[in-house]
Amino acid sequence: MELGLPLFPGIKFPTPRNTVLARSSPNNLPQFSSNASSSTSISVKPPTKTVPGKPEADVVVIGSGIGGLCCAGLLARYNQDVLVLESHDLPGGAAHSFEIKGYKFDSGPSLFSGFQSRGPQANPLAQVLDALGESIPCAKYDSWMVYIPEAEFLSRIGPTEFLKDLEKYASQNAVQEWKKLLEAILPLSAAAMALPPLSIRGDLGVISTAAARYAPSLLKSFVEMGPQGAFGAPKLLRPFSEIMDSLELRDPFIRNWVDLLAFLLAGVKSNGILSAEMVYMFAEWYKPGCTLEYPLNGSGAIIDALVRGIQKFGGRISLGSHVEKIIVENGKATGVKLKGGQFIRAKMAVVSNASMWDTLNLLPKDQLPKSYIDRVKTTPQCESFMHLHLGFDAEDVREDLGIHHIVVNEWERGVDADQNVVLISVPSVLSPNLAPPGKHVLHAYTPGTEPFELWEGLDRRSAEYKKLKAERSEVMWKAVERALGSGFNRDKCEVKLVGTPLTHQRFLRRNRGTYGPAIQAGQGTFPGHSTPIPQLYCCGDSTFPGIGVPAVAASGAIVANSLVSVSQHSQLLDAIGI
Repeated sequence: MELGLPLFPGIKFPTPRNTVLARSSPNNLPQFSSNASSSTSISVKPPTKTVPGKPEADVVVIGSGIGGLCCAGLLARYNQDVLVLESHDLPGGAAHSFEIKGYKFDSGPSLFSGFQSRGPQANPLAQVLDALGESIPCAKYDSWMVYIPEAEFLSRIGPTEFLKDLEKYASQNAVQEWKKLLEAILPLSAAAMALPPLSIRGDLGVISTAAARYAPSLLKSFVEMGPQGAFGAPKLLRPFSEIMDSLELRDPFIRNWVDLLAFLLAGVKSNGILSAEMVYMFAEWYKPGCTLEYPLNGSGAIIDALVRGIQKFGGRISLGSHVEKIIVENGKATGVKLKGGQFIRAKMAVVSNASMWDTLNLLPKDQLPKSYIDRVKTTPQCESFMHLHLGFDAEDVREDLGIHHIVVNEWERGVDADQNVVLISVPSVLSPNLAPPGKHVLHAYTPGTEPFELWEGLDRRSAEYKKLKAERSEVMWKAVERALGSGFNRDKCEVKLVGTPLTHQRFLRRNRGTYGPAIQAGQGTFPGHSTPIPQLYCCGDSTFPGIGVPAVAASGAIVANSLVSVSQHSQLLDAIGI
């Protein structure tokens, strides 16, 4: 689940550094006030007025989320002069981490897999890191705690372990339906994974870099699938619920569980997620020997690796550089104007890593077709988030504490209902350096289910806002108390931070604090990466393939590939062995 930059009250940033340096040492981290609490306010000093160095680049990238950094990294690898402009004074967007009182927090994603994989079937982010010559040390694990109406249990990934859970906590019918589902969809994974995301580009060159290059592997995958799998392959572009319906899977536990997995993956239930995404996930989580991975230095380690890769190949990142407008001259995007008034010229392209709604607000409306404006404005949005970040003494909690916990209060309300599902991550279980000795760091959140309407128009300094904040965070506190055990005392926490949809709207610069587009598979498609303005491209969770770390990494790669020649693109694929 992606979120973004420092979300929480009590954090005061130093003067933004217009720098090309990543967070190479603790001195580069923001300094936080020692009395942070959920009732104080956050202060960010205004960006400096100019970008150091030459005020131009071949490609200017707006925003340093994973999609933007992957795009910039590959462009630098392609020997393009690329400049990333980030409004805040830390890079990373959704995946950055921040520190307070010695506790290092993830602000967004914490459930990862596939970092160590290589080759055509690797995670798109792993492929980008491989192209940049970077790697991320990870701790491996294979389970998470589940708290659902039927039971509490440790759920393990892999082909057989979950069957034992189903037999114990569901029914024999659920066991048989789960087997039936795996037997039907795992053969489809060969087709879903046969085309490396890094081979895709947004022009006819894709015939060479993808279709022709991987035709043998695609053909082989169809042969290996057999008739049943081959006939089922077209379903990969349909909602996953249609596959379940075709298999006549009706067990309530199975339907609820698959809805939960889909929601964790993409923010929609099984009737709204592409089958290809689910099949890919099943292949990663339910194959022999599979594991989950957590970066040893937190999600910020991903950003550090991408930034190192950008710099290694001559790319630049300017922090504290807020883009106010995308400049369109003679019908083409030619650069951007910063808040301080500086113009940065883009000789080849501008790439926006902002959401579709926020990108629209950067553009001159008289240069856009009404159909484009209407499409963006009418695209449905996912809801926002509530967050709880805690730092506390490890002595007070259960000794067998795991890294991940999922709490579902009621199946009947649906996993997408507000205040119903809480996700909890305690990464210091696997990476103790994220907290002071003998301490734990925790991040709990409601995953894209918090209605913005409840918060709209509230004054963040008002008693009404503080009261609502306490009320709407209580579901997270109760989930944390359930996961950590009776020894945990919320009053003893050394750090307590609560984030709301207004925090998202203000500091993540996300329209209405949204998680992203709520586009249902079968009813709509995520937009491509080009726009009605020549030389303006978009990447990130508002574009194909959609929401999630692998998806936004793939989107950034697709844009980068589209901006270079087929020959350059093919040479890169050769260099990294895919």
